[in-house]
Amino acid sequence: MKKIIVITALAASMGSFGSAVAAGDAAAGKAKAAVCIACHGANGISPNPLWPNLAGQHAAYMLKQLKAFKGGTRKDPLMSPQAAQLSEQDMENLAAHFSSLK
Repeated sequence: MKKIIVITALAASMGSFGSAVAAGDAAAGKAKAAVCIACHGANGISPNPLWPNLAGQHAAYMLKQLKAFKGGTRKDPLMSPQAAQLSEQDMENLAAHFSSLK
């Protein structure tokens, strides 16, 4: 019985997180990505191995990382100031955009 309750709770929490990611607008994210392309490339493929490719990355993962940079739990001298300027909606839009790229 406890397993069923735990599984149900996990499924419900995953569903609510997935809907937050689904709220992103890929077209708006593409418009906001002008700054991102300097390091991560116009199509989300980085020209430099020091910076990760974003094309095709899972939206939930990107959203989590952007929030971590913004909140300070993940620090990087380039990304932290960039993420600090983003709203929640901006982050969702960027995640939707880059996850939609091949």
